[in-house]
Amino acid sequence: MTRLTPITFEDTDIDQIASFEGRIAVLVDPEGRLSAGARRVNKLTRGALQRLVESEKFQAVKPGQSMVMSYPTGLAAEAVDVIALPKSADQSHMRKAGASLAKTRGTADVLLLAAGQRRISELGYGVAMRDYAFEDHKSKPKAAQGGVRIMCSKPQEAQAASVRLMAIAEGAHMTRDLTNAPANILTTTHFAERLAEMENLGLKVEVLDEEELAKLGMCTLLCVGQGSDSPSKVVVMRWEGGKKDAAPLALVGKGVVFDTGGISLKPAAGMEDMTMDMGGAGVVAGVMRALALRKAEANVVGLVGLVENMPSSNAVRPGDVITSMKGDTVEVINTDAEGRLVLCDVMWYAQERFKPAAMIDLATLTGAIIIGLGHENAGVFSNDDALCDAFLKAAKTEGEGAWRMPLGQAYDDLLKSRIADMKNIGGRPAGSVTAAQFLQRFVQDGVPWIHLDIAGVASVKGETALAPKGATGWGVASLNRLITNMFEPS
Repeated sequence: MTRLTPITFEDTDIDQIASFEGRIAVLVDPEGRLSAGARRVNKLTRGALQRLVESEKFQAVKPGQSMVMSYPTGLAAEAVDVIALPKSADQSHMRKAGASLAKTRGTADVLLLAAGQRRISELGYGVAMRDYAFEDHKSKPKAAQGGVRIMCSKPQEAQAASVRLMAIAEGAHMTRDLTNAPANILTTTHFAERLAEMENLGLKVEVLDEEELAKLGMCTLLCVGQGSDSPSKVVVMRWEGGKKDAAPLALVGKGVVFDTGGISLKPAAGMEDMTMDMGGAGVVAGVMRALALRKAEANVVGLVGLVENMPSSNAVRPGDVITSMKGDTVEVINTDAEGRLVLCDVMWYAQERFKPAAMIDLATLTGAIIIGLGHENAGVFSNDDALCDAFLKAAKTEGEGAWRMPLGQAYDDLLKSRIADMKNIGGRPAGSVTAAQFLQRFVQDGVPWIHLDIAGVASVKGETALAPKGATGWGVASLNRLITNMFEPS
C-alpha cells in the first residue's frame, strides 16, 4: 500500500531554521504580517522574504496558494515556500495550502513554520492527501517522500487531531491504490485477499465463494462473471465499534475488476480505463479501513461484489432471463449494464442478513452521469430526505462534489419487460436515473437508502484539489463524516 507522508508536530525552535536542509515553508497572512519563524527567515535572507511578500505577484496569490524562493542566501535550505494563508483560514484553505506544499516540495524534507496558525492538522491532511503517486509497477520508482515537520503552538493537540485525519487519508490511499491497479494484478481473488488482510486492524472479514453465492441465489451477480476465468466473490467486512444492539450502516460496493461490456462489447478506445470499474468497492474498502484505524464508535458493514465481465462462450447473453436473490426475474438487454446486476443481489443479501439502519451503495455505474454532471459531482439518488441531506452536508464539508438526482414512477416504468419482471436497462433517456430505479426495486420497505453513481469522480484525467490525476479516493472522507455525524455518539 502507498505509504503516507510522515508528518510530525513539534514546538517552535527558530534556532534550527538556518541549518535545516530540504525546504522551509512559512505562512503569511493577507496583510503581510510575519510570524516569529518567518521573521527569522526574513532576517537570515537579508529581507528577501519581506520583499517577496510585498511584491505585486504575491499580493495576487490566493489563500492556500504559494510562491517559491529557490536557493535562498543565508539558509542551508534548497527553497522557501511562502504560502498565503489567513490565521483564521477555514478547513478548505488549510487543506489547499497543504496540497500546494505537497506539489512543490518533490521528495524533500520540509520544515513548516506555523506558530499561531489554527487548524494546522488540516494542513497536514492536505499534504498527506496530495502526496500520492501510484508507482507499484514502475521499474524505477521515485525516491521515497521525505517527512514534514510542523512547528506550531500546540503540537500535542495538533498531533491528536492528526491521528483521525491520517486514518481518513490512509483509507483514501487504499481506495486509490485499488482503483489504479491493473486488472491482471487486481483479480477478484487478489482483491478479496487484500480485504481479508484488514482483519489485522480489527475488522471481521468473510469471503463468500461461487458455491456459497449460488446457494444464496445470487444469480444476477453470478451471471456477470460467468464468462470469466476469475471466480466471482462477495466480501463482507464488519466493524463493530458501536453498541451491540445497534443496527449497522450497510455500505455496498460494485467491484467489477475489469469491464469489457461482455457480449455487448465496449468500443476498444478507452477500454483500458475499465480497470477502475471496481471503484465503488474500492471506496467501501477505504472507508472500512479508516473506521478501523480510528476506532470508530459505530457499527458498519461493508459488502463488495467482486466479478469480471468478459465475453466468452459461457458469458451471459442479451435476451437471457436471470432470477435474482430477491426472486424477481431480470431480462438482460445489455450485458454492459452489469453493475446493477451485481449490486442488486448484494444489497438484498445485506438487508436480509444485517437488517441495516440505512444502506448506501456506490458504483461507477453509468456513463450517463458523466454527461449530466461531468467530473465535478457524483450523482446522489435517495428514498430518504434526511439521510440524503446528511450525506450532501457531509460531502460539502469535505469538499467532495455531490448532486442530488431525481427518482420517480415514470422512470421506473421504462424498465418494464415483456417476458420478465424487469429489464436491466431503460433505454438511452435518463440512463443514470433508470439505473437507480432498477436498484431501488431491491430496497426493502422502510430502509433509508442512497445510491451514489461515482462514474465521473472515481478516476479523472486531471488533478483535483487533493489528488493527482488518476484515482481520487472520492467518497472516503464524506462517508466517514456521515458516519461520525449520524452513527457515532456526539
